[in-house]
Amino acid sequence: METLTGILYLYAIVINIIGFIIMGRDKRKAQRNEYRIKESTLWQVAILGGSIGAYMGMKVYRHKTKHKVFAFGFPLLVMLHSVLFIWLNTKL
Repeated sequence: METLTGILYLYAIVINIIGFIIMGRDKRKAQRNEYRIKESTLWQVAILGGSIGAYMGMKVYRHKTKHKVFAFGFPLLVMLHSVLFIWLNTKL
């Protein structure tokens, strides 16, 4: 069981770092008028567990903050993922 918990923690850390990084990269690309990261990709990373990193990236880089879907969706995912993470942590 300890191995499974360790994998869960590692996955959560890695996916949230990815979420944070892609928000920063997309912001940089937007500033340079370059080809952007698809919004569906941003959502996929957030849904797969990177919501905290994506939300932090949104706040730190001030990116997608005026998009209501992101401004409300990412915090909702953070709450959902937090509850799920706590629940899984108590079961493992």
